[in-house]
Amino acid sequence: MKRSAKVLIGAALTGSLLTGGTALAGAQGWWPGPKEVRVMLPDGQSNPAIANGVATGGEVAVYQSSGLGPSALNPSAPEGTPERFTDPSLTEGAEGVTVTEAQALVVLRNIKTNLEAAGLTPADVITMKCYLMKPPGAELADYAGWNRAYRQFFANIDLKSDEVVPVPMGTSPAKPPLLANKARPARATMEVASLAVKGWLVEVEVTATYKKR
Repeated sequence: MKRSAKVLIGAALTGSLLTGGTALAGAQGWWPGPKEVRVMLPDGQSNPAIANGVATGGEVAVYQSSGLGPSALNPSAPEGTPERFTDPSLTEGAEGVTVTEAQALVVLRNIKTNLEAAGLTPADVITMKCYLMKPPGAELADYAGWNRAYRQFFANIDLKSDEVVPVPMGTSPAKPPLLANKARPARATMEVASLAVKGWLVEVEVTATYKKR
């Protein structure tokens, strides 16, 4: 796959693993135990989108997904168009949803299914890479649409209050997310020149860790 990266963003993880701070001094103290996963979060934020980084011990079992794109679930759209790779049922009732956002919702749901087949959930994700193509006629990839979709499945529980944070879909008012999830993976997002399937605007791969036995 040809990928010419233009933008890179850093980022997150989950639940009881959210024990990290952001102090970079004394990094020796950040060395994880053999079966430990440690997440370094931005300082002073109760609902950050992503982590600064993640450390895993040598005995932590890790799962790496392939890059997953959206499924062609919109039969009303012409074959090979970006709109074809959306699912109208996911965005029903929402206004102003971009095609990148709609595709990303399908991709993240596909990621959830992939993880569940491996005995994991999105709460176990520690790193994520997202590859975006710009929509036809646009100057840049739709990072805002991608980030809205991301919050529907990740980083939508306040770390201090433990309350679910409503998130917007398109230009509609914020509502409870499609999946409540405390995980904040370390994340990179890049605009690329092309993806493997004509019409894809989004492809995502994740790394997840199995819990201790």
